[in-house]
Amino acid sequence: MAKVESFELDHNLVKAPYVRVAGVEKSGKGSIVQKYDLRFLQPNQDALPTAALHTLEHLLATYLRDELEGIIDISPMGCRTGFYLIKWEEDSPEVVAAALEKTLQRVLETEDVPAVSPTSCGNYKDHSLFAAKEYAKIVLEKGLSRDPFERVFA
Repeated sequence: MAKVESFELDHNLVKAPYVRVAGVEKSGKGSIVQKYDLRFLQPNQDALPTAALHTLEHLLATYLRDELEGIIDISPMGCRTGFYLIKWEEDSPEVVAAALEKTLQRVLETEDVPAVSPTSCGNYKDHSLFAAKEYAKIVLEKGLSRDPFERVFA
């Protein structure tokens, strides 16, 4: 059976919020894809409500691309404690965390959620900008660690 990196992580030992390199894939042709764990909340203790998660997904998908090059996808975790970021090439957790901090600050300042219509979103009624801002505040107040097991800041 294939091993899934995130299933190998001891979710009882991590200390959220943090940014973690969750994997690097290199093709035979030299392409590099890196996966990051953008953990907002402590696993098994809290979870983002779906409307907040959905709104944060739209905001991160839009605003984080202004801060980082090569983003392929930003997807919510099924456990609703954060997001996975997939991008071309490698960046350090410090670079990604700094970009995420700028993005979350921008979330606090925004008045509109991008792509919230029946043509651009598959569940356009399930959003909460208010809740997204509240969770962005929580992450920024606690600070994004650059290490999942220790509270390490840039």
